Amino acid sequence: MAPADEEDGAVEALQRLLSRMLRETGGYGGGIYVLPPESQVLGAVVLAGVPSSLAMPWARVGVSASGPLAQAVREDRLIWVGAEGELARRYPRLGLALPYSFALAAAPVTSTGRTWGGVLVLWPGSQSMEIDPARRKAVERTCGHIAAAMRRAEENGHPVLPATEPRLTPVPRGRRVTQSQAFAAVDYAERLPEGCCALDLDGRVTFVNAKGAKLVGSDMVALTGARPWELLPWLDDPVFEDRYRSAVMSRRPTSFTARRPDGLWLSLELYPDARGISVRISPSRLGGGETTAQPSAGAATGAPAVAADPPVLEQTGTAEARTAPRADVLYRMAYLAAALTEALSVPDVIKLVVDQIAPSFGAHAVALLATHAGRLRLRGHSGYGPHEAEHLGGVPLAPDNPSGRVVVTGEPAFFASRRELEEAFPNAVGDDGHHAWAFLPLVAAGRPLGCCVMAYDRSRPFAHDERAMLTAFAGLVAQALDRAHLYDTKSGLARSLQTSLLPQTLPSLPNLQATARYLPATRGMDIGGDFYDLIRLDDTTAAAVIGDVQGHSVPAAALMGQVRTAVRAQALAGASPSDVLAGANRLLTDLNPGLFASCLYVEIDLARGRACLATAGHPPPLLRDPEGKTRTLAVPPGLLLGIEPVSDYRSAEVTLLPGSVLALFTDGLVERRGTDIGVAIDELARFLAVGARDLEVLADQLMQALPTGDRTDDTALLLLRSMP
Repeated sequence: MAPADEEDGAVEALQRLLSRMLRETGGYGGGIYVLPPESQVLGAVVLAGVPSSLAMPWARVGVSASGPLAQAVREDRLIWVGAEGELARRYPRLGLALPYSFALAAAPVTSTGRTWGGVLVLWPGSQSMEIDPARRKAVERTCGHIAAAMRRAEENGHPVLPATEPRLTPVPRGRRVTQSQAFAAVDYAERLPEGCCALDLDGRVTFVNAKGAKLVGSDMVALTGARPWELLPWLDDPVFEDRYRSAVMSRRPTSFTARRPDGLWLSLELYPDARGISVRISPSRLGGGETTAQPSAGAATGAPAVAADPPVLEQTGTAEARTAPRADVLYRMAYLAAALTEALSVPDVIKLVVDQIAPSFGAHAVALLATHAGRLRLRGHSGYGPHEAEHLGGVPLAPDNPSGRVVVTGEPAFFASRRELEEAFPNAVGDDGHHAWAFLPLVAAGRPLGCCVMAYDRSRPFAHDERAMLTAFAGLVAQALDRAHLYDTKSGLARSLQTSLLPQTLPSLPNLQATARYLPATRGMDIGGDFYDLIRLDDTTAAAVIGDVQGHSVPAAALMGQVRTAVRAQALAGASPSDVLAGANRLLTDLNPGLFASCLYVEIDLARGRACLATAGHPPPLLRDPEGKTRTLAVPPGLLLGIEPVSDYRSAEVTLLPGSVLALFTDGLVERRGTDIGVAIDELARFLAVGARDLEVLADQLMQALPTGDRTDDTALLLLRSMP
């Protein structure tokens, strides 16, 4: 049991649980995420051991996203990423944004059948291929305590919910330090012949000795509390910030060399731990514009090893003349671009932007507006109440309101305070409770699509870097929306074609119940070659057919329509099951489309209680008798349609007792990567045996047995029940 003070559900209790988990597992950082009821977005509550600048883009994670935490929650299991390079291989979007050497474990927080959230734990460098059993046990045990804390908090009427920004938990010191020891440490640092400084996890200077300040050309007062790359123009380069990020995430020493404006080269060596980074500053042997680094001073003094070939940073000119983007901007924009690329439809893009990406910029509320008939229509929002959201949409595309102006002009607008907004638009401002705004035009290929509004709960100066990043973000969103709109258009056409090729309704026959289900693949154009049909031959006879044309594309769907039409025509002409398949095979070989098809044809004689079956390379059907016993029907094998011009298809007869259920399906229902299809069919037979008696409910149950995630193939199911 967790101690009593950890069961109150407060954020402080979660901080203690996270700290304890890090101690027990040896992790240097991590976080606790909560999944609010009816939400599909995980929000960070507490984080430890990672800087806020790196953590904020991932403070909100969609459950459907491609990442270890989302996967752990979706699949209700611990996900381990240990080996170097494994993160980039399994989760390329995350690996692109964090190309550093670290290991992680992600686990769901669940209890009593409910998912409360998830946890992340980070370790330095490359680890083993499998998580250590002791670490796994510690993570899973802590997840149980976290679930209990969240459950008790909700029962007490104070559920744990994600805030705008997660709370950062300080990592405790390894030992107690007295005041005299602190003064002695400062004296020691001042006596060193070289410069040194300390950075916290966010990259801000917490201490610098006099020699270090002199070497970088500043003073101790100005440096303290500042990020070096923001204060010193000659250090404002992605190289320095990237080395800092690498040291923080991998917990490995690293280094680089840089040249001051006066030509002096400096060697900077970074030594990280759980609380920050110690930086050693010394003159470098580089000079005269050399472009290769010399061995670092640490190699001669026995200091911990740093990068063998530290990068060279050479900058000249003023800060105003520099145009190089910051490292966090580069990595964040790469992450955003990758995330938006994965969003296929317009609703997917809107949900991703509103629920996950925009809040990572620190916005308290966000709204996405689209142009429509000369006005801006609200497409999605977060953080706004119903009343405020109602007033966001419907504004005209005119320069007398901020949203309309940025769409008309194509220029973003930033307002650091309410006063600035009121001065610019005195007649178009309502009190929505916010104090700073960014209005970002969404323009793709020179065409205005709408506007993204980001609102902040306090005044915000919007520095040059932030304005540039927000503007670039709006450009990415516009491109994603434009691409998604094209996808939706094509997908709509594909669905219309698919619908027109499949039966709109199944015929009603005396003493025969029937239902069908169709599910397209999740990748591609949502259209495929799977088909089914039920043909009324006379009052007591029917024909059921199911098939699968190779591929899921427009040509496959078109060929499927031809095969289905040919089968129906021959069935109505009175052909036997063997002759129906032989005729369809001749059609395919004559058309020579370069595609093959499987097909299963069943002629049902309700008066005799018999069924005659023939197959062309299709998975065998399942039969559940009135008592619930289920078996796979043995059908003489036959070649796929379209391989040989002349093929024989033999048939087989089975008894069909009243109340029996015949299940015809395509391979999309049973194919599993790494699983033999025979084993998968046996598993489906077990589902069928214990399934519902109602045919509609049974069909839904069998389709729900499909694995979650991407479906690489279409799925069709046809269920038939003979009645007394």
